[in-house]
Amino acid sequence: MDSTILPIPGVDAPDHRGRTGLDRAGRDLTGNPDVVVRDVQLLASAWHVLRRTTYDYRHADGTWTTENRETYDRGNGATILLYDRGRRTVLLARQFRYPVYVNGHPDGMLLESAAGLLDDDDPETAIRREAGEELGVEVGQLEHVFDVYMSPGSVTERLHFYAAPYTPESRVTSGGGVAAEGEDIGVVELPFAEALEMIHDGRIADAKTVMLLQWAALRGPFAGS
Repeated sequence: MDSTILPIPGVDAPDHRGRTGLDRAGRDLTGNPDVVVRDVQLLASAWHVLRRTTYDYRHADGTWTTENRETYDRGNGATILLYDRGRRTVLLARQFRYPVYVNGHPDGMLLESAAGLLDDDDPETAIRREAGEELGVEVGQLEHVFDVYMSPGSVTERLHFYAAPYTPESRVTSGGGVAAEGEDIGVVELPFAEALEMIHDGRIADAKTVMLLQWAALRGPFAGS
């Protein structure tokens, strides 16, 4: 019987994206003395990375327990609210999202602020790229709003939030996304007041978009008006 141990893609052999060592994430963490990582198991790396981590955790009463958590690592991302202060409008993307469709959304078509993964870019470069690809806007000066962990119970992603003005002249292409990546994005311009109302009646149900619109009303370009 052949007892040869075969290399595991993504661990000690390249996966289809050329990655190895995906089971090393978290093993060298030392920032919290109450957490000791014991083992990291790679569960999947079809595109993003699913891991199961075993760690010891010291509770407030001093007792230690062994815990297991699954984390989904899709990299970090950035999002942007594009607004026209003079015309009091915002520019959003409409696209099909299967995860929300399978979880009760009527048709899976979400209205969202432009967003995307950083890949190998810094956040500002990435969000300029995404605004151009999705909404056709050449972004000028950016305002950094905040950085947020969007689903800290299971997803590692940190999302960088930005805002920037746009004008009809800065819409240099029709947008629509990258067809080769399966994107089919509609560009939707809305009065800001209507966008806020769409939060309350459920027509806008995307978390990052809700956060940016409420920021715009409370502290951003439409605050106090």
